[in-house]
Amino acid sequence: MNYKQTIDYLYSRLPMFTRVGAVAFKKDLHNTILMCAQLDNPQNKFKTIHVGGTNGKGSTSHTLAAIFQQAGYKTGLYTSPHLKDFRERIRINGTMVPETFVTDFVNRQKETIEAISPSFFEVTVAMAFAYFAEEKVDIAIIEVGLGGRLDSTNIITPELSVITNISLDHTNMLGNTLTEIATEKAGIIKPGIPVVIGEKQTESEAVFLTKASTTNSKIVFADQELSTTNTFREKEYLVTSILKNKILIYKDLQLDLNGIYQLKNILTVLQAVDILKNKGYTLNDKALYTALKNVKTLTGLQGRWQKLSEHPLVICDTGHNMAGIKEVVQNLKETPFEKLHIVIGMVKDKDISGVLTLLPTEAIYYFCQPQLERALPAQELALQAKVQQLHGNVFDTVTAALNAAKENAGKDDLIFIGGSNFVVAEVL
Repeated sequence: MNYKQTIDYLYSRLPMFTRVGAVAFKKDLHNTILMCAQLDNPQNKFKTIHVGGTNGKGSTSHTLAAIFQQAGYKTGLYTSPHLKDFRERIRINGTMVPETFVTDFVNRQKETIEAISPSFFEVTVAMAFAYFAEEKVDIAIIEVGLGGRLDSTNIITPELSVITNISLDHTNMLGNTLTEIATEKAGIIKPGIPVVIGEKQTESEAVFLTKASTTNSKIVFADQELSTTNTFREKEYLVTSILKNKILIYKDLQLDLNGIYQLKNILTVLQAVDILKNKGYTLNDKALYTALKNVKTLTGLQGRWQKLSEHPLVICDTGHNMAGIKEVVQNLKETPFEKLHIVIGMVKDKDISGVLTLLPTEAIYYFCQPQLERALPAQELALQAKVQQLHGNVFDTVTAALNAAKENAGKDDLIFIGGSNFVVAEVL
């Protein structure tokens, strides 16, 4: 098979969570363990950092990768889902895995794939581990796909575990309370391996403390150790300084990931860096300052409060659950505009009504649906939105919705595109 045929094979042959939802989630590690065993357990041949959490794990993973990369380490990065190209999921020093590796891997593993019927995610995790081992990376940042305890990535023994935060998402698989979800996320805490928790939250704190005690893992809550101060915007950057015990330790960090919610992620990242430096990694301040200013360039990250054009200002963001949308709304409040136009689509298995209650009623809405089976029909989204006093028109495609917004918007207006990773992906 050539590359296109290979990708088509993976999409059509394997259950894919992004396409069909919960039925693609395998509730054990059996297939991943089996596939990796046949590959001579590549996950044991390089060092890793494991990053989980409900929101912010993608930004945190990319930022950590940028810092290691800028510090001179050959750095692997595994994330999901992809927005434009499947190969975004697997990178070394910001460069996507070659098409030839993807094709060769699937051709070699086709017999195993046919025999054990793994999920799409299980295959891509094994592929990433095989690639990082073959390329002899110094370290790889591995982002959890969903949950933690039963996630396919959870066969690694990392240098450090990171859990950004806990909020309600994927409740049909992970549990209906923050405590239940935290228990699943805590599954990535390993015996004797330190763990950084980004945010101390009442509902999840005891879960993490108990798990860390059980595994004899040193645990640190980043937001209890560090804080931001003197935050402002300068051109395309969010600028902030960092305090530890009220003492300035980093002055005027420039963040090219400039959504206001990145202030939470940067504390998690810097706490992780502190622990990793104590473990012997050379992550100097010069590399750190440069990396934070260039995360998108170094890693290829997209979709985080990303500006697509000006006059009118067009911004997209992949926030898609209640916690993520709260951060988006805060960013909207801090962005000047004449009128607000929101192009929105969602998938069926999210808390639709919860998200809609957070959105501004004064905006003009353009309801659409991404092109996948999980998509909530645009007409249904519009009907649910109307209950929350959100009004606008319905469009058959994301492109049509965006085009209509551009036609209606004045040069000083803001067009925001979001509600789902897949809406952002189609726009990009």
